[in-house]
Amino acid sequence: MPFLGFLIGTVAALTGIGGGVFIVPLLTMVYVFLPANAAGTSLTTIVFTALAATLSYSRQRRISYKTGALLAVVTAPGGILGVYLTTVIAARLLGAFFGFFMIVFVALPMSLDPDSLRMKRSAASGVVKPATKPDGILFSSWRKMLLGAIFSFLGGIASGLLGIGGGVLIVPILTLIVGMPIHFATATSMFTMTFTSTSEAVQHYLANHTNFEYALLLAVGTVLGAQVGAYASKKISGKNLRRIFGLVLVIVGIQMIIKYI
Repeated sequence: MPFLGFLIGTVAALTGIGGGVFIVPLLTMVYVFLPANAAGTSLTTIVFTALAATLSYSRQRRISYKTGALLAVVTAPGGILGVYLTTVIAARLLGAFFGFFMIVFVALPMSLDPDSLRMKRSAASGVVKPATKPDGILFSSWRKMLLGAIFSFLGGIASGLLGIGGGVLIVPILTLIVGMPIHFATATSMFTMTFTSTSEAVQHYLANHTNFEYALLLAVGTVLGAQVGAYASKKISGKNLRRIFGLVLVIVGIQMIIKYI
């Protein structure tokens, strides 16, 4: 479990998705967890993953704290609603639809669209810097703020219901809608998930959906993997990082369609 957690944590921190898209299928198909229990255990693991990645990205000065805090405010209530929905509806139809949606409307645009802002690297610090301050991108337009808030809320619902972590939508929201460079989007996504995954994990715990033994075994690996992923991220160009993210989403989308159909 720690070894698998290490691999998941590396990809999660690199792409900013949290890792639940891999943990939930692992727990349901290999360890025969019920979907709700897999979601609760996954989100508990993501709390540790997000914290570890946030610390690494903070040292690289790549987190847009104001933007992340705003998204957390609207994503967390969506996550709580999503957790509640696990007790009243089946996730099968939503899971299949979400997989198709990620491939067509998220993965392909993320892979094909260039970064909206030019990036430059500081040779002295190795920190990726955007052409303007990342927080100023979102708050420069009411339209961007409104769209970001709406889609973040929906991402929170999907996260709480499916246990996948909100990063699969937060990163595309920040890059495609807000126009933030992907290096900052992935880091900010992990920062946002420290709040959203915690609120969702608490809700699942109260619903008795969490297996702490498995969550902690996975977290041992994801915490270490998050350090590797955060370090590798700054070595990859924005264009290639977008392609990696798009490829991961295609894999995840196909997996979700197969699982839920």
